[in-house]
Amino acid sequence: MAQADPILYFHSMKPMNVLLVNPPIFDFTAYDFWLRPYGMLRVAAKIRHCSRLSFFDFLASKRRDVWGRGRFPSLECPKPEPLRDIPRRFHRFGKPRGDFREFLSSNTFDAVLIQTYMTYWYPGIREVIEDIRGLQPAAKIILGGVYPTLCPLHAQSLGADLAVEGSKLEPLWNLLSIEPQAGDPFWPRTGSDVGVIKITDGCPFRCTYCASPLLWPGFSKRPTAECVKELIYLMDGGARNIAFYDDALLFHSDKVLVPFLESVIEAEAPVKFHTPNAVNARFMTEELARLMVKAGFASFFFGLESATESWQRSTGGKVSSDEFSHAVHCVQRAKAEAIFAYIIVGHPDLEGQELELAIRFAHRCGTKAMLSEFSPVPGTVDGQKSERWADLDEPLSHNKTAFAVRRLGVNRLNSLKTLTHSLNSKIS
Repeated sequence: MAQADPILYFHSMKPMNVLLVNPPIFDFTAYDFWLRPYGMLRVAAKIRHCSRLSFFDFLASKRRDVWGRGRFPSLECPKPEPLRDIPRRFHRFGKPRGDFREFLSSNTFDAVLIQTYMTYWYPGIREVIEDIRGLQPAAKIILGGVYPTLCPLHAQSLGADLAVEGSKLEPLWNLLSIEPQAGDPFWPRTGSDVGVIKITDGCPFRCTYCASPLLWPGFSKRPTAECVKELIYLMDGGARNIAFYDDALLFHSDKVLVPFLESVIEAEAPVKFHTPNAVNARFMTEELARLMVKAGFASFFFGLESATESWQRSTGGKVSSDEFSHAVHCVQRAKAEAIFAYIIVGHPDLEGQELELAIRFAHRCGTKAMLSEFSPVPGTVDGQKSERWADLDEPLSHNKTAFAVRRLGVNRLNSLKTLTHSLNSKIS
């Protein structure tokens, strides 16, 4: 019999049977870069008092590295029609569909919560909904996350009972006829040695390419004591690598991150922290870098995007090259394990970005460059600029690989990757 990941129970008088699903991915590439269904787990924490929870994780990676990252099981499959012109192989990433169907045949659920990420990953969500409708027709299906927030009408067309936009959870409570648990609840453990955490919500910046303001308007800090309890809970569950999902981790660090770091250092927490969402180089100082490394930060990912001042200003002025160089110097002096720089490739405003210059600048600063292929986000300034190369009403056209190929061409994109790999190989 196919098995789900650890089935997690919380007994009450008449508990609902609720299934949490982390769906498969259909894409040209996918990698477990500390990818966890954080939003869904936080929602699950609010219904533990009245639910019996089960978790089926299609995206359980194998052969993880020392930081907890790894490859997903994959199977090559036909490209959908909107992506036929892209000269790349297309795959389904995740556990076999048959495992999920067998699991559904052996259990009964009142409701199913489905986590979503990229808008263009909706084929995996559609597959999950089809199987639930076929084998659990009475179950209420709820989508949450990035996809229904950015593409609400398209998400509603997949046949779920509810597509939650952003953090507007009242419709969910009404659909399930429950009162969410108040206070300081914790989500169910998933048996993973990787955890994710946020100590803030939102971002004060308005970069022209970023979805953050659409997903979580405004910026707010979470109570430090609550975050520390959350960290301890993750460690008690076996997590040894923890990724921060904050969009502005260093903003107001004296009031937010520093108190958290001091608590972690005092507790001598045996974990390594990572920053896949990128940290803003503008706010890095030598003292902050020292505290972060002492607390266990192993990897630092900075958003550089371009080394050209005019381009940096035109996309929101998040960081300058001088600020980036200073931040890298601070982290190097603190003896961080690894430092990376994200550089956007395939942006609609290619002119003036000087991609080769940015890659070489990141190398001269002593960081490894990571090319971040641009995905047009509906509702953003740069998303609207992308209409020449993408049908924004079709989420598959948001695919980052497809957009970068169409914007740059295969040969130039490959040459940028070759340059990046060559320079990165010279940095230990």
